[in-house]
Amino acid sequence: MLDTPVILETTPQLIACVHVTVARDQIQHVMGPAISEVYGAIMAQQRTPTGPWFTHHHRIDAAEFEFDACVPVDQPITPVGRVFASEWPATRVVKVVYSGPYEGLSEAWPKFKQWLASEGHVGRGDLYERYLVGPESTEDPNAYRTELIQPLV
Repeated sequence: MLDTPVILETTPQLIACVHVTVARDQIQHVMGPAISEVYGAIMAQQRTPTGPWFTHHHRIDAAEFEFDACVPVDQPITPVGRVFASEWPATRVVKVVYSGPYEGLSEAWPKFKQWLASEGHVGRGDLYERYLVGPESTEDPNAYRTELIQPLV
């Protein structure tokens, strides 16, 4: 289920990330370890997460995902291993909250993209997913809440 989309301007945000390129059918095996690696670096450097973790998808095609697994932080981290410091820049976006299991995201995105097109919005080639409620918070996948964020051209 999708909530009502909202258009807004994001503010710059410091982030710690791991870059991942993976076969589409392997994403469930790499997402957890990637985000754990980011949180490990944040905690080891005594930084504080300032919001929910998210992914910045640079490329999604039939065979492969290329994305950064990211956590917003209170101050820059020092790169360690695969973890690097970056910034989510100020960007005009449309966002909507999807409620339900992660398997439903493959249907939620096309519905969201249809709404964007019907409203005359043009999205960039990248997108974000912010994981508001997930398996770390509840055992019920129907209670998961994922924010779908489409940067605009």
